[in-house]
Amino acid sequence: MGVTINCDMGEGFSLYQCGDDAGLMPHVDIANVACGFHASDPSVMRATVALAAEHGVAVGAHPSFPDRQGFGRREMAMERDELAACLIYQIGALKGFLDAAKLPLNHIKPHGALYGAAMRHEHVANAIADAAEVFGAPLLCMRGTLQEEVYSARGVPFLAEYYADLDYDGAGKLIITRKHDARDPDEAARRVKRVLAENKATTIEGTLIDMRADTICVHSDTPNAVELASAVRQAVREAA
Repeated sequence: MGVTINCDMGEGFSLYQCGDDAGLMPHVDIANVACGFHASDPSVMRATVALAAEHGVAVGAHPSFPDRQGFGRREMAMERDELAACLIYQIGALKGFLDAAKLPLNHIKPHGALYGAAMRHEHVANAIADAAEVFGAPLLCMRGTLQEEVYSARGVPFLAEYYADLDYDGAGKLIITRKHDARDPDEAARRVKRVLAENKATTIEGTLIDMRADTICVHSDTPNAVELASAVRQAVREAA
């Protein structure tokens, strides 16, 4: 498939909707579907899997800390075994809907604060790897971080990720915000092309850092996500 575009989806709840999943689905290759602990519920999960199947989009699990009120963007103190159990529970729920739709579990991508914590805490990265080994699914992660060290040491396959709608600081760390702001699609496309052509990403200081991307992320709750995803899709095509 080459470099893919991934998107966090199914992040509504009951009658509440977060992001334009229907508008985004034609522009992405893989969907990271929320598993109920930061967003989503059984009906939303089933509907999101069906929408992805309709568009030929592969589906992965998007588990989080058990933090629905904070949308999974608040870090929580959990021991490795407890966190691994929490992740297996969530991924297993989504896999049930995938089994019903006769679709495979494509990958696992931790959400929000959990993703960030895995870049700083070895026990968190190991808990995520524990869950991934149960399901035999690859992980999405950032190159050059503790995530990569732990997953590589354990032989857990992973895809390196670049975020088109978040910033990186001068040390190469991803800046995870509670709320996502709209992004200039043209500027995002230019940055994606640089990552793919030069393996370099632009920081908030305007400097360049090393960056490898097997997959590009666009968040569904970024205000202009559909326009952004369309521009990123075109950039990936032009860089191929």
